[in-house]
Amino acid sequence: MACFTVPAAEAIITTAAQKIIEHHEKKTGESLSVNFSEKIGWLNKMLWGGSALLAFEHVWHGEVTPWFPFLTAANSAESTMAMLHEMSTSGVAMAVLVTAVWAVMAAVSTAIERRRDNALRGAEK
Repeated sequence: MACFTVPAAEAIITTAAQKIIEHHEKKTGESLSVNFSEKIGWLNKMLWGGSALLAFEHVWHGEVTPWFPFLTAANSAESTMAMLHEMSTSGVAMAVLVTAVWAVMAAVSTAIERRRDNALRGAEK
């Protein structure tokens, strides 16, 4: 029904955060973390891509329409309650899962980068 709106909302927030972090990195000339703005870009791509795919699927099944109220589940109170329940369960679960996968990816990437940097420092001595 509308589960794709939760990851899309998170994508909007993380895109804004990425822009702020990039601005900070350019202004100070340093990163908050090792390429953190690039890594948050990974999260944005995962969230936007998943949201777009889910939105397409909902359009395909006629659950999203180009006319008001856009979401067919918003036509009655009962279906609106079902839609809100789906958003709070499935939508939140998808957003949390995507963010958790991204966090693991970012942590592994940071560990690999630190190991490489330590090896390069050790080779210089």
